[in-house]
Amino acid sequence: MRSGKSNVLVLFLCILGVLCGERFWVLAAHAADPAFPMRPVRFVVPFPPGTSTDVAARLVAQRLAERFGQQVVVDNRAGASGTIGVAIVAQAAPNGYTWTLGTTTTHALAPLLGAKLGYDPVRDFTPVALLGDAAYFLTTNPAVPATTVQAFVAHARANPGKLHYASVGNASLGHLTGELLKKAAGIDMVHVPYKGSTLSTIDLMAGRIQLQITTIPASLPHVRAGKLRALAVTSRERVSTLRETPTVAESGFPGFHASLWMGVFVPARTSAAVTAFLDREFSSTLGATALREALVEQGFEPGSLAPAAFSKLIRDDSARWRKVIEEAGIKPE
Repeated sequence: MRSGKSNVLVLFLCILGVLCGERFWVLAAHAADPAFPMRPVRFVVPFPPGTSTDVAARLVAQRLAERFGQQVVVDNRAGASGTIGVAIVAQAAPNGYTWTLGTTTTHALAPLLGAKLGYDPVRDFTPVALLGDAAYFLTTNPAVPATTVQAFVAHARANPGKLHYASVGNASLGHLTGELLKKAAGIDMVHVPYKGSTLSTIDLMAGRIQLQITTIPASLPHVRAGKLRALAVTSRERVSTLRETPTVAESGFPGFHASLWMGVFVPARTSAAVTAFLDREFSSTLGATALREALVEQGFEPGSLAPAAFSKLIRDDSARWRKVIEEAGIKPE
């Protein structure tokens, strides 16, 4: 009798497996094997070693490896503003053992700029965990007659088309943030794209440009040395390392915000069981004080969102930046 019941159960599971496909068997495997992960995990970081995003990813990977008792191997695959490394993970097996670090650029902006990505940020990925975001920093040369955003706007209105602002490249998030500011403030400035913040900072300190929009680590040492003046940060709230510096929203432009978020993604069709497990692990890891302080040092404000809320953030950012790109007529080079 027992043998008959067992045979019926096996037959039922087989039929269910055929109907549900691979997702059923992956779920069943992980339900039976709670020891995931059982081997090293590959964490593809689509940016060069030593960048703030790379350092942040390595900090998180180290602590997760300690929790897992397995290596989390950071694999840097830089190029094309991060899209090359992300495309690699889009093709990986959906088993939870390959992750990528995605950002506002790779998952919200790149699809809007007509690039041939090799991936669809919605169709090909499942968001697992938001790690945090980095505000952009508005800095000027001390010779510019403005110590606040409002004063800078007044100066720009008095000199239409004569002020220049720098970002780290055409169609970069810094460029889009500048266009968002121009629209919100009703001012006319000229965008000057650079290949990196080092050169733009030199030109800003020399007075060849009047405003720079970069991530905080690129400008903070010069602000503290008195060589640049901080006007505001672009995040919704003040950042931990610059409590004395107001946000643009506080400076007379309610609702203004722009930031470079980063988060972890796995290939689409990764099982719900694995995704939920990783969500819990990342959330617990990001709660550690030492890790949060280390991320702040890299210019990131640690944050945590459930996968569904993270998906909504990506959709909202895509819609918002699409409007900025279209209104400003921004085209990729």
